[in-house]
Order: sequence, then structure tokens, then C-alpha cells
Amino acid sequence: MAIRFLLYLLVTQSLVDGAVALTFSSKLIHRFSDEAKALWVSRESNLSLKSWPKRNSLEYFKLLFSNDFKRQRMKLGSEYDFLFPSDGSETLFFGNQFDWLHYTWIDIGTPNISFLVALDAGSDLLWVPCDCIQCAPLSAGYYNMLDRDLSEYSPSLSSTSKHLSCRHQFCKMSSICKTSKDPCPYKAEYYSENTSTSGFLIEDKLHLASIGKQATQSFMQASVIFGCGRRQSGGYLEGAAPDGVMGLGPGNISVPSLLAKAGLIRNSFSICFSENDSGRILFGDQGVATQQSTPFLAIAGKFIAYFVGVESFCVGGSCLKKTGFEALIDSGSSFTYVPTEIFERIVLEFDKQLNATRVTLQQYPWKYCYNLSSQELVNIPSMRLVFSVNQTFPVYNPMFTQPESQGFTISCLTLLDTDDDYGTIGQNFMTSYHMVFDRENLLFSWSGSNCEDKRANLTPPSDDGSSNPLPTNEQQSIPDPHALAPVVAGRASSKPSLATLRQIPPWQCLLLSLISSFLLII
Repeated sequence: MAIRFLLYLLVTQSLVDGAVALTFSSKLIHRFSDEAKALWVSRESNLSLKSWPKRNSLEYFKLLFSNDFKRQRMKLGSEYDFLFPSDGSETLFFGNQFDWLHYTWIDIGTPNISFLVALDAGSDLLWVPCDCIQCAPLSAGYYNMLDRDLSEYSPSLSSTSKHLSCRHQFCKMSSICKTSKDPCPYKAEYYSENTSTSGFLIEDKLHLASIGKQATQSFMQASVIFGCGRRQSGGYLEGAAPDGVMGLGPGNISVPSLLAKAGLIRNSFSICFSENDSGRILFGDQGVATQQSTPFLAIAGKFIAYFVGVESFCVGGSCLKKTGFEALIDSGSSFTYVPTEIFERIVLEFDKQLNATRVTLQQYPWKYCYNLSSQELVNIPSMRLVFSVNQTFPVYNPMFTQPESQGFTISCLTLLDTDDDYGTIGQNFMTSYHMVFDRENLLFSWSGSNCEDKRANLTPPSDDGSSNPLPTNEQQSIPDPHALAPVVAGRASSKPSLATLRQIPPWQCLLLSLISSFLLII
């Protein structure tokens, strides 16, 4: 530590003094040389040298080979092509009973316990009900569509569980801790009114599976950090995600981020939601060659969420002017929202092209509903989003349709307006797509899919303005339209000051970076 500190002081002083021309030299030392041995002894007085390999011995070459193998694996980027929950990659949809969200089963802890968690690309934190003070009911008898009870986690019952301390880098609420050794508290607040989860951060094992090149399945465990959700509120007590949420966002604490940082997968994942209420989730998946892509957008210089730029919104054969907006790709939002001014342009064009009788129903959250006679053949105008470089995202089914009653069918456009200056692409627009969140290349990609196989493709809806027939796979309950995605942190905050960075010339920034890397090595 003294060597690092002395070197840092010398170089920092040189930078502060503003020397114009500096010459640096360094000496390369082999990791198993006598000089390296002496250095380690000077740093670690109790270091045992019995295990130090003899030069050119078998053990010497084994250690060198092992180190090269690790470096090569890091260079390749990942240990597994794909990973998915040990219970399988399938996602589940329960309609309105669980607030129109998609879920998957995951196993945590030793011994492992299963949790049915909602998939939320709009947040980062994985949390499960834990040592509950205020949680949703977990008994299967409370829900109509479950064949087993939901679970509650307890750190004391898992031999691999560890509390994160308040001094941990992921502890954002350390200021309220009494000491740095205290368990790290957390609280996550979501977009729906008064909806939140709070408790403590825990580290434990997430059970995952992988299919190798020989189609053989293997199992492994990865350390993840998640919320021990002792107290939930709002939507989480009223049917939404009673057994927890898996945040899939770009933050450092999300499951995809932790798996990628550990070198287990490429920094990417995919989700697929099918029309038959199932789907798939795969960690490490970067999609297929035929998929379309659009870049993620930075917010205040940071990629804090999965934002993309919509250049225009098309209804039928018309791509409307002044309908461009930024949109959050969010699987934790049941429906799709656009800024109010753009919403008005879209629905007026949709209403004109549909040419059907419009009705107003107070029990429905949507503003554009239609009373359609079952005797009439009604074509619903197609919809599609246009991203950069003319990349199109057709919407398979923009309508919610009630079953026929007394010779009429009520069908509503499931598009909502928002006062925010950005929109949200929710689950209703994601159906029948294999969607890839490629964080490594900062791309959102999509291709039509039936979700039966990660490579299975379907032909997307036509982009020629042709109409979509009235959907036949109607849902039978009126949904709650409220999104469960959290408020996007920093969205309205001012940009960080660049003054400090501008005071240091680029070559000095590079030098400091190299020195920091060297200090970490020694």
C-alpha cells in the first residue's frame, strides 16, 4: 500500500506543478521472478513462499497456463453463450389477475427457494418478499391461477446469504446508517401511486442453467445482489408482483449487469412475449442476424434506462408529421404511452381510418373505444413505429377487445397519453417479438417471433399500410393501465458539471488512468 501511495503522490505532484514535458519509464518484472518474490515479501510479511513455483518446473508452467486461460476467457467476453433461470427460460402471463405483467420462476439461496418474479426492464433492482412486515398474500388459495404457494425469503435460512454492509459500493442509503458495518437499507419507489418496496440488500446465489453446443443442459450458481423486501406498498399489495420483481435495467445492480461483470455472459439479454401468454428470457443473447436495431439514447450523458428515439408514428399508410419522441422500452409497463400532443395526432388519424361508431365508457381507461357489430367486417388500421435509418417496428395488436355481448363487441385502442416529455413502449406493443437489449453495443433490436425457440422467426406485419383484422384472442377482464416502472432517476435533473474535467488536459487524464490501472495490478 505504501508503494502505491508514494507513486501516486509523485505523479500527482508532477501534474499539479504543470510540467510541460515529462518522461516516464517503467521496468517490467516477471510475475514469478526473484524480484517479484521480494516485492511480495516486502508487502506481506506473513506470506509463505513454500508454494512459490520453481522456475521451469511443471507447477511453474501450469500456473502460467492457468493465467493465460483466464485472460483469454476474459478476452472472449463470456463463459456461457446463454444463461436462463434453472426452472426454465419460459415467461408467464396471467392476464389482469397479476396486473397484466409477465413473470418467470427463479430460484435463490441454499437450499434453493422458488419465486415468481415480474420482469421489469424499466428498473434495476431484483427484490423478493423477505422476513415480511407488510407483504402481499402468498397463499395459492388467494389467487385463481396458481397451483402452488408463493415463497418468502429469509436470510437466516440460506447458508450462502450475506447482508450487504453500509460501506458497500451499491449501498445508496448509507447516510442513514449508524455504522458502516450495519446492513444496507434500500427503498425503491415506482411509477404507480404509492407503490414501493423497502428492506435490506442481500447477496446470495441465483440458480441458472445453460445449454451447451451438444444440447446438454448444465446448472450453475451466480452471486447476485437483491432486495430483502420486508415492506411493500401500493400496487404490490393489490395484485401486482406479489412474489417480487426482477429489474433488468442497465444499472450495476441488475441481474444482467452482475452476470456480465462476472464474465459469465455477454452484456446482453433478450425477452420474448407471445400471443399465447408464454415467452422466453435469455441472458447473454445478442439476437439473430436478420433483426432490426436502433441505438439506445443517453440521458444527461448516461445510459440510465433503455431509451430509444422514435422518428415518427404511422397509422395505416400514413406516417404522421411531428410525431417523433423519445421512448422508454419497459416490460414493467402494461401498456404504451405517448406525450399528449402526439397522442392527439395519432388517435385522430386512427379514428378517421377506422370509421366505426365510437363510444365512451367510464369503466375503461382508454379514450378511444368502439361499438362494433359482430355482423360487420371491420378492419383495424395498422400501426408501426419508425426508428432511425428507417427501421420499422410494426404493432401486432394495438386493441383490447371485450367478448361479444348482445350482438356487439367493444374494442379499444390501448394507447394512453402522458404529461411526461417522453413516451413508454409497454408490453402490449412488445407481443410477438424477440427483443434484444444489447448493452454491450448499446442497441435495442427486434425480430418477429413465436417465442417457441429463441431463433424462431415469423413474418412481421406488413409495412404497406394494410389493415389488421379484428383480433380474436380477446382478454376477458378490464385491465389496470398503470405502469409499475419506476420514475426514471435523473430524467429532469441538470447535466453534471464538466468544469473539473476541463481543467485537466486529455493527456494527463490518460496518464492518470494508466497509473490507476497499474496501482490496481500491484
